[in-house]
Amino acid sequence: MSDLRQLIIKPCLESIGDYSEMAENLLTGTAAQESQLGQQCFCTQTQGLGIYRITAEKHIEVWDKYLIQYPDLASRVRGFASQQQFLKHPHAELISNLSYATAIAWMLYRANDVDTSKTAAVNNLAQLWATHFDNGTHCVRNIEDFIATYRTSVFETDNQKLVA
Repeated sequence: MSDLRQLIIKPCLESIGDYSEMAENLLTGTAAQESQLGQQCFCTQTQGLGIYRITAEKHIEVWDKYLIQYPDLASRVRGFASQQQFLKHPHAELISNLSYATAIAWMLYRANDVDTSKTAAVNNLAQLWATHFDNGTHCVRNIEDFIATYRTSVFETDNQKLVA
């Protein structure tokens, strides 16, 4: 868990220029909730891909409706993608490239104007996930499930000191 935070999520957010502890915790919790931190990288039922279970359709939408408005940001996000594989199989990057998948997941939050100024309390993270994370799977967002997953998968693993 700390490797995902320190080697993937934090550098990704810093590179994009959006690092905050709240954003780091939110993406960590999102990965835990969506895929049990990568234990399930493809969901047949929802067609969700990678640790954040982003659908191919939502992936296209992020590029065509959000990133197109911000060329500099789009360039930074594209910088996370593989040179040749992105052109051949762009959606496969959501499975095989953790930094790229993290950048796209953050764009989903960013496109929905997520407010990271709140405290990093697990209840706040759960509310932000339920309200703002639209990965295209149309799955029901259950705040209590997020809280339970965060406490068992993230909090206990990282020894985080978040308030309930």
